[in-house]
Amino acid sequence: MLAILALIQESEESGFDVAGLATTYGPMILLALATFVIGMWVAKMLRSMLRRVLTARSVDTTLTGFLTSITYMALMTMVVIATISSLGIPTTSFVAVLGAATLAIGFALQDSLGNFASGVMIIFFRPFKAGDFVEIAGVSGVILDVQVFATTLKTGDNKRIIVPNGSIMGGNIVNYSSHDTRRVDMVFGCGYDDDVRKAKALLEKIVKDNELVLADPAPVVAVSELADSSVNFVVRPWVKSGDYWTVYWAMHEAVKVEFDAAGVSIPFPQRDVHMHQVA
Repeated sequence: MLAILALIQESEESGFDVAGLATTYGPMILLALATFVIGMWVAKMLRSMLRRVLTARSVDTTLTGFLTSITYMALMTMVVIATISSLGIPTTSFVAVLGAATLAIGFALQDSLGNFASGVMIIFFRPFKAGDFVEIAGVSGVILDVQVFATTLKTGDNKRIIVPNGSIMGGNIVNYSSHDTRRVDMVFGCGYDDDVRKAKALLEKIVKDNELVLADPAPVVAVSELADSSVNFVVRPWVKSGDYWTVYWAMHEAVKVEFDAAGVSIPFPQRDVHMHQVA
């Protein structure tokens, strides 16, 4: 304290107006300090609120941390600019340089930012989750993990595929696991010389005998087409999603066995050729 008083006394003796400077710049410095302190407090409060909201919505922890950090950095950047401005220092050049740098970084990371934006949409809207069997970006498999920039799948032959999120959101998403039940759509045919009612009764019996087929909704067996070489039936039973392929394969095997045993033919494409003898 004594040193400060001595410094002030020495400044006054040398003609340096400390009181005038304090009167002129003191309020400005206090305003700048208040702006910085209050701004930092508001930024921390908003960061905490955002984290609570994201956590309540069960948003991925990686995305939560990333979004809260980016938000806090953006808010603190605005606080620093406001603090500098309150000191009377022009901030136009600083803002212009910051904007140019941000634009350059945005162009350099255009693809990565697109994948990030798509990842945010996937995590928020949840078109699929880990464990779902989906068809995305031209590949099918079970979802292993959903990250901010890419999604990892495991195919039926145990291959690991990493798909950029931008490719996922840019195309169709087919989620085969979104509902508990699925309909198995199949088509079987019999010959024109066969008894259509007999063939239909056999198909209904095959569907009814399969324990994995659900009674509600009721399965459908109906003539769908009088094709070139066969009378075609649509067979559409409902099953649990996990039993889809089991029922699909079992039905095809059972139809072949039952049709053969009952003498019902399963025709293949045929063409009649008429020969004309020229004298």
